[in-house]
Amino acid sequence: MTPAELRLGELALRSRLLAAMLGPLFGVAILLGVVGGVLIGDAVRRAGDRVLGGALAAIAETVQVERGEVTLDLPAAAFGMLENGSGDSVFYRVAVGDRVLTGYPDLPTTDPTRLKVDEPTFRFVRYRDRDIRIAEMRRSLPRVTEPVVVQIAETLDDRHGLWWRIMTALILGELALVLVAMIVLRPALGWSLRPLDRLRGAVTARDTRAAPDLSPLQTGPLPVELKPLAAAFDNLLARLDTATAGVRRFTADASHQMRTPLSVLKVQVALARRGDPRALDEIADAADRLEHLVTQLLALARADEAGASPELEQVGLREVARAVINRRINQAIEAGVEITLDAPDDEVFVAAHRTLLFEIVSNLVDNAVRYNRRGGLVVVTVERAAGGASIAVADDGPGIAEADLARLGGRFVRLGGSHGREGSGLGFAIVQSGIQRLGAGLNVENTNPGLRVTVVFEAS
Repeated sequence: MTPAELRLGELALRSRLLAAMLGPLFGVAILLGVVGGVLIGDAVRRAGDRVLGGALAAIAETVQVERGEVTLDLPAAAFGMLENGSGDSVFYRVAVGDRVLTGYPDLPTTDPTRLKVDEPTFRFVRYRDRDIRIAEMRRSLPRVTEPVVVQIAETLDDRHGLWWRIMTALILGELALVLVAMIVLRPALGWSLRPLDRLRGAVTARDTRAAPDLSPLQTGPLPVELKPLAAAFDNLLARLDTATAGVRRFTADASHQMRTPLSVLKVQVALARRGDPRALDEIADAADRLEHLVTQLLALARADEAGASPELEQVGLREVARAVINRRINQAIEAGVEITLDAPDDEVFVAAHRTLLFEIVSNLVDNAVRYNRRGGLVVVTVERAAGGASIAVADDGPGIAEADLARLGGRFVRLGGSHGREGSGLGFAIVQSGIQRLGAGLNVENTNPGLRVTVVFEAS
């Protein structure tokens, strides 16, 4: 943006609205002045022509034929009609053919055949370095074969003066109207912007409180134009309140969950200093649990932070399942659990995000291994269907009580069948967060024994 545009953008809203109102008002005033000038000029011309035509008719009526000769008697009233305070000059001419009976011989003439009989015609001409208005007509007299032309003219000083006087009154009236509008509009704008000031005050009042107040704004009645703004701000506050509450809850839960392995570490370190040989093994186990918890916390934080759905790509479910099994095979061997893959020979593609899908399946397999029995079985199944595809992780462990299914996915929630097993209670929360971002479906069912969790993708 240019500096001029920046300065315009920084204008107060009141000034911008005032300029937006006065600008068109000035434009309308100028347009009215131009149109008014044209109309006033036409009215002045018509009024002047009416007087000039009356004087012409008065002179033309005196033109008569006596004893075969054209005679006239110039009436003083005809010239009195044209007297005005501007001192305009009056010229006249009466001619029979090329012979001038009376008047100014050099007064501009026209072709007599173009004049109407006993009907005045008007035109502007230049005469003696002055602009004049001529009224002329042709008389038809008995026994006179040559055309009889009567002309009378006057200068335009009075017409110009009248036009300027009316135009001055019009311009002064418009300026007075604009001035009154400026005086009246400013307080009117202040009254119109009062709800915006009230909204601003409601927002500013939140800065004076020690703890952040994220409740909806209390602004009173607002105009229709400001209601969407207030609603959007309230929605932002609600989302911020939800996010802040989630951070507080997450922090409290994380600190609670991390306190246990840290306490174990402190106790085992103290025992190790006393020479207890089992302390180092306990320290290693506690460190592993703490590492797993931190890893899960970071994964959940990344899933929550990403928020928006990722850009989808074609991902092979069979390839992801193999990669997860390769990653979890050592964990399964240590737990005494067998992992198998049941998938078609050809690849099954879905619209997903590979890294996110890998984390989802990895957490499902981790849970299936971690909460299974020794000697148990975990089956990862990839299926193709008419409406899409799915990947499922099933185990033959103790499963989950029907009453606990509703709690599945809560953060740091340890269900009844998981007591005594190592875990953070975050695995399924990560799964649900990832599935929401992918727009996939999730089905959880007890298979008695065990649990089967299926991630369903619609056909792309």
